Amino acid sequence: MITKIYRVKGTFVMGEDKSIFIKEYKATSESDVEEKVYERFGSKHGLNRNQISIDEIVEIAPEDVTDPIVKEIL
Repeated sequence: MITKIYRVKGTFVMGEDKSIFIKEYKATSESDVEEKVYERFGSKHGLNRNQISIDEIVEIAPEDVTDPIVKEIL
């Protein structure tokens, strides 16, 4: 399976506040990335899926990666 790098933009609700997030993930498809976002935010912040809104998932080139952890695994 060929893995690609994706940048995800969206928002999540914490209490009364709405926060913007931008994350980068290495995955095989956009649906895998979507699941990773829900898993990680749910685990880290205790959020339900309905509290997370994914606005955009875009495939990016390896040279466009800004996340140091994703850069390290390339």
